[in-house]
Amino acid sequence: MNRRKVINFLITGVGGQGALLASNVVASVGVRAGYDVKKAEVHGMSQRGGSVHSHVRWGEKLDSPVIGRGEVDYLLALEKLEVLRYLQMLRPGGTIVVGELKIPPLTVSAGKDVYPDDEKVRRMLGQMTDDYYLVPTLTLAKESGNARAHNVVLLGTLSTLIHDIPSDIWLKVVEERVPARYVEVNRRAFEAGRRAGLPTE
Repeated sequence: MNRRKVINFLITGVGGQGALLASNVVASVGVRAGYDVKKAEVHGMSQRGGSVHSHVRWGEKLDSPVIGRGEVDYLLALEKLEVLRYLQMLRPGGTIVVGELKIPPLTVSAGKDVYPDDEKVRRMLGQMTDDYYLVPTLTLAKESGNARAHNVVLLGTLSTLIHDIPSDIWLKVVEERVPARYVEVNRRAFEAGRRAGLPTE
């Protein structure tokens, strides 16, 4: 496989969204693919719907799990406002994958702030990179049978962007990480995410 020395992922979301499951899957896929993998998690107020983010790094030999500012290769966001918090972490030419879920923070609910609309989100993403994907994760997860599988939809899309790792490795890790009764739903969600990420003919 033709690999870069280090691949850095930052996965972010709101507590209860499945960001930690997503980061565990990304880490496990890296291990299965033969990388040295390091992971660091910041839970914050995850039990109260606060921001959660994880650093996952793949490489030949890594010393630290922490990704520096401007060094993220793949910024994966399960909630639209969360991606804006971490844009400055992206390296020039990096890739952003964002889900459609919208969870207004308390400042918005209290009327002290305004949640950015999709046009503003796209404009801000476009200022950082041309390589970004807004994925209808919630819609696709519901169509797959369970709205909670929106994080797996996003992983399906991510898997289409990392070309040297077969999709069956990603899917096998997902299946091992979810309860047995939800394997089929998550398989459908993963495949829906892949279809969203692959170019249309």
